[in-house]
Amino acid sequence: MSRTERFIAIVPAAGSGSRMGSERPKQYLDLLGKPVIWHALQTLVAVPRISQVYVVLAPDDAWWPQFDWQLLGGKLTTLHVGGATRAASVSNALACIDAADEDWLLVHDAARACLSGAQVEALIDTLADDAVGGLLAQPVADTLKRADAQGRVCATVPREQLWQAQTPQMFRRGLLRRALAHTDAVTDEAGAVEALGLQPRLVAAEASNFKITWPQDLALAAQILQAREDSTS
Repeated sequence: MSRTERFIAIVPAAGSGSRMGSERPKQYLDLLGKPVIWHALQTLVAVPRISQVYVVLAPDDAWWPQFDWQLLGGKLTTLHVGGATRAASVSNALACIDAADEDWLLVHDAARACLSGAQVEALIDTLADDAVGGLLAQPVADTLKRADAQGRVCATVPREQLWQAQTPQMFRRGLLRRALAHTDAVTDEAGAVEALGLQPRLVAAEASNFKITWPQDLALAAQILQAREDSTS
């Protein structure tokens, strides 16, 4: 690994989170007295090897200034360049951040509040010398069913070799810019890299690193974070 390479985190946070059924974007919903996104940012800024954490906000975001982010320290920078899609937000951020093409970018979901520092360190350790990059993910454990238009089972999908993608997803800035310029019809960065014919590496993660999507997910995230805090106090 080159001495000049850096590890930089990007957290796209321009979405509305409509499935939560709330007028407030889900990244700003209350979770143990802090906004949901605060917990992920706290983890990322605490990782020693991450030199900068960029939060990508919508240009008209009025929620961010309503909270005090000073406790997260000087690594945090906001970019009001969020786009209509996750791919657009990440592309816009890559175009304006202070980073070299060989620097590693760790893109993380704002709604994955239960990310742990150990998971981030494991991702960096595994991929720092990888030719492509990769992502945190978890092998699928449940039986999977494919439904028809009437909501009835039309097939059982073999779960062998299937993984559930998580974040952070870690790729070099140059490769990620090229991948997103090649295709933006993807739901994650790994998908864009795959479209170039490359094979990102899967790094085993924990089920606790789930994405808050539905209202009941907030209670589960609170339990996980509270238990983690209690175990270290």
